[in-house]
Amino acid sequence: MGQYCGQGNLEKQPLLFYYNMMKCASPMVLLEFQCPTPQVCVEKCPNRTMTLVKAIVSPTDWKDYKVYCREDPGTKSVPQILREKLCPAYLISSKPFLQRCFPSLGKKGEVITVGDQETFNDGDKIRDAKDLVAGMKNATIVMEGRQVAMKIFEDYTKSWYWILICLLIAVVLSLIFIVLLRYLAGIMVWVMIIMVIAVVAYGIVHCSIKYVNMKESPGSNITLQQLGFQPDFSVYLHIRQTWLAFIIILAIVEVIILLLLIFLRNRIRIAVELIKEASRAIGFVMSSLFYPIFTFFLLTIVIAYWGVTAVFLSTSSEPVYKVFNETDCPHSRQTCIPENFTLSEMKRDCPRSECLFAFYGGETPYHKYLIVLQFYNVFLFFWCANFVTALGQMTLAGAFASYYWALNKPSDMPAFPLCASLGRSLRYHTGSLAFGSLILAIVQIIRVLLEYIDHKLKGAENKFAKFLLCCLKCCFWCLEKFIKFMNRNAYIMVAIYGKNFCRSARDAFFLLMRNVIRVVVLDKVTDFILFLGKLLIVGLVGIFAFFFFSGQTDAFKGAAPSLHYYWVPILTVLVGSYLIAHGFFSVYAMCVDTLFLCFLEDLERNDGSPERPYLMSDNLLNVLKKKNQAN
Repeated sequence: MGQYCGQGNLEKQPLLFYYNMMKCASPMVLLEFQCPTPQVCVEKCPNRTMTLVKAIVSPTDWKDYKVYCREDPGTKSVPQILREKLCPAYLISSKPFLQRCFPSLGKKGEVITVGDQETFNDGDKIRDAKDLVAGMKNATIVMEGRQVAMKIFEDYTKSWYWILICLLIAVVLSLIFIVLLRYLAGIMVWVMIIMVIAVVAYGIVHCSIKYVNMKESPGSNITLQQLGFQPDFSVYLHIRQTWLAFIIILAIVEVIILLLLIFLRNRIRIAVELIKEASRAIGFVMSSLFYPIFTFFLLTIVIAYWGVTAVFLSTSSEPVYKVFNETDCPHSRQTCIPENFTLSEMKRDCPRSECLFAFYGGETPYHKYLIVLQFYNVFLFFWCANFVTALGQMTLAGAFASYYWALNKPSDMPAFPLCASLGRSLRYHTGSLAFGSLILAIVQIIRVLLEYIDHKLKGAENKFAKFLLCCLKCCFWCLEKFIKFMNRNAYIMVAIYGKNFCRSARDAFFLLMRNVIRVVVLDKVTDFILFLGKLLIVGLVGIFAFFFFSGQTDAFKGAAPSLHYYWVPILTVLVGSYLIAHGFFSVYAMCVDTLFLCFLEDLERNDGSPERPYLMSDNLLNVLKKKNQAN
């Protein structure tokens, strides 16, 4: 009837009892999530096996038996009770699990038993206990899953403090890495470039040796054109022309890398100096490293509000009842009304059918447009989540910009640069944040709509529609990435100048376009260094966690807790370490982007004269071969 056992009027009957568990073996159960058998809420599960025929003649047994009836049958006969499905035909010794009564299955050797008996009477005939297995198959999977979940929970209770220690180590390593970038950024970048050149050079040498050694091999001198297409690609490795092609390709790549290195060496040095400068800036604004916690808190509120609203919308429907039957019926799975079902044509056509609760839904105008309200709720979630993210970006940008433009660092900086920047963002730039977030949210909701349409057209055979949809999804994915990039830089310009969003976005775009090569170089160099940082931190903490929790090292055998699955805390530590490193390095990346735009503005606004001195660091001035005349 769409009600829940243990709630409301059924508070004292917390368990669900199935009249015939074997009906749950029907494939329709997986589709409708409803067993085609009557179900009642009971106070306790039956503790012994008996049939209706035997129980009704014994006053003592009948008193216990009729507790499991839908209503008191009074003086009705057994055939009438079974025809009207007032009581189950039999009871089986059961145990409660997940608020349901499941038969107490066991084993005697290789034979399955129920209530210590190999057979049971279902009211019509004697059945084997194994006949109940199919009906309990899904429940068995749930039971096994529950046991695994309990073991995982036990592992967490034993290892949570060690997990926290490992995550604290990840925090310390992230801080150390950011500090060391001030001194090691240049070394890391140039070592990486040399390693890439060396690897490509080794590839050329290896291919050349293969090419020379195959000179006398029979059949190796035929051309690729003569060989044609072969499904076994290893055949091509026995031809000299293949290795010659590899040599030419690798040689071209090597030349391109060397030419880029020659012409872009100065821009690479600028990128390295900006990364070092970002490390110094974070040293003056250490509180910025912990700002992601505030962003995470705000995002949690947004997600919670969206989730609660989505649940309320989903459950604001009406109960829908459908016809469930044990035999062939023309009205199977049709909507029905339980109050007058016994007098309806459906019941007359299918005497053994039941009108049971199926799901929550409805056919009113409200229910028809419920999907629209859900999409609106998702749109609001995107808008609010983007707003919170934008607030974090602008706050950090304002704090780091105050560092760059301070003539005398840190005396010319605000006392609390992060709090001051947050106050400015909320007081003066809320509209810019909301507008930028709105543009991004519109693109994101369009992407969700395209995914929804794609899901609905899964069975369609129209190739053109699929191709068009795929193109649209690709285009809007690219558009979302571009808008995120532009918004990020627009928020930086808003934090520096205080202008509106559109003007800041335009200024940022043209400023970056005038320095597009510097943008590409800095972006790739920064991505590489931060990737190495994440890999290093997750790797170090993960290795430590593996040797500690697995107990494979004698040094940790006494301290390590005894666990069911030692991979549970290890995976938790790996994921947690990555999130911590990502949180710290997202601040670092924002600092690099902010200082880069400030650096470009500094070059265009100032000329080094006493009236307009450069505000960049001396190292950057040396790389650019510029100097302030006042010095």
